[in-house]
Amino acid sequence: MPLDAPITIFTIALHLSNNEKGKAMNNMIFGDKLKKEREKRGWSQDYLAEKVYVSRQSVSKWETGKNYPSIEVIINLSDLFGITIDELLRSDEELKEKVIRDSKQLAHPKWKTFFDSLFLLGAFLLLVKLIILGLNYFIGTEFLVTDGKLVKILANFLPLAMMIIGGIGSDSLKDKYID
Repeated sequence: MPLDAPITIFTIALHLSNNEKGKAMNNMIFGDKLKKEREKRGWSQDYLAEKVYVSRQSVSKWETGKNYPSIEVIINLSDLFGITIDELLRSDEELKEKVIRDSKQLAHPKWKTFFDSLFLLGAFLLLVKLIILGLNYFIGTEFLVTDGKLVKILANFLPLAMMIIGGIGSDSLKDKYID
């Protein structure tokens, strides 16, 4: 019976050692996993780059953590290595955030563009108005001498109103994504 104890302890130690290796693999960041999978197959960075249709420099940047691939490339890498996307992404928080950010689509992109354009047009009109006022004051020109209250009100407040409406509209839509 005493001989069984050392064998059991050795088995438990071996099991824990393998478990720690599994945890270490799960805690690898994307670049480390990519390099490990590439080297496991004996592939160069050039060869992997050709397989996924990118430059060798891109592969190098992914492996060093200086940049991340697009979701399409991640899917290709997953297929190429025969591992799940989850295995590639799970422990790399920064890459997960990039994939989530890249996959989001604005719910109302045309309205967002409209409000951005409205804001920019208002800013442009305000700038033109200020230039004309400056020319009238400093040079003595008489550009845009307006007769009538409505024309004066529009000329003075339309650019500001466009900027306010455009800014509020754009801001309210900037964080609305399709779920």
